Amino acid sequence: MKQKVLIIGDLGFVPLSKTGAELLFELISQRYERGSILIASNVPFDKWTETFGSERLTGALLDRLTHHVSILEMIGDTYRLAKSKARQKS
Repeated sequence: MKQKVLIIGDLGFVPLSKTGAELLFELISQRYERGSILIASNVPFDKWTETFGSERLTGALLDRLTHHVSILEMIGDTYRLAKSKARQKS
């Protein structure tokens, strides 16, 4: 809780267990309005229920995350894919 920013990468890449989803919700709830959270995900919000396994939990989580938020949507190749393509051209 003392860290200024909590960074969570690749959220949604692998579905969470029920316990894992509940623990992540608890962590985000504790940081809500107390510290910054940065989340990177390739999964749109409407698919997050597949990751968290519960519409109710997903709704509560998104409620907290989107209350004070800046959403940056990136379109295009990932950094790693762009580097790989550049290497192949060389």
